[in-house]
Amino acid sequence: MLDSTKWAFDVGTDWGNAQLEFDTDRPENASLDGQGHLAIVARAEPYQNRLYTSARITTKDRFEPTYGRIEARMQLPWGQGIWPAFWMLGANIDDIGWPACGEIDIMEYRGQEPTKIAGSLHGPGYSGAQPVTQNFQIANDRFDTGFHVFAVEWSADEIRWYVNETLYQTVRPADVPGEWVYNHSFYIILNLAVGGNYVGPPNSSTVFPQTMLVDYVRVYEAAP
Repeated sequence: MLDSTKWAFDVGTDWGNAQLEFDTDRPENASLDGQGHLAIVARAEPYQNRLYTSARITTKDRFEPTYGRIEARMQLPWGQGIWPAFWMLGANIDDIGWPACGEIDIMEYRGQEPTKIAGSLHGPGYSGAQPVTQNFQIANDRFDTGFHVFAVEWSADEIRWYVNETLYQTVRPADVPGEWVYNHSFYIILNLAVGGNYVGPPNSSTVFPQTMLVDYVRVYEAAP
């Protein structure tokens, strides 16, 4: 199962984005699939006054890197209102709040758009619906039909976004309309949301359960 020295579950609901699921630590929502992958599963079921369940895992207080290459190999789900994400928050969030802590979205995806992902930054003056962001459209493929590698390479004065080793966005301090808040440690989050501001709610076309398969998450320390 999860390496508890690195990962823990966030248990709860509505993390500030009007999401509809309750995130649990149950094996029904996060477990190994028997083929070496972590399966994060969103289900349509009543639970804790919500109509859906899923899981959200984080390295907060356990593993909080500063700089390097952060990557994951994943197969994404598909369907209206399904919102998987691979992202990072500043480890000082409890002290100074969001967005002052900074947020690095390595991969964010609308389930109704299976050929497109986004990479974004949220910080003071450019957060919520106005991030610094760029889409990546995959050619002749879909993100729900196989595994793809999503990564950032992060240094003191530059963050680069990749899909399958294709560089599609580079952001430097001069490119953000506010403070550059990426010079400290961050923790990693993987989650599969249902509904929310970014994707809207599921509809009659959305099939459940929905599964995000994670082959690996790797962090490479920056060379000195």
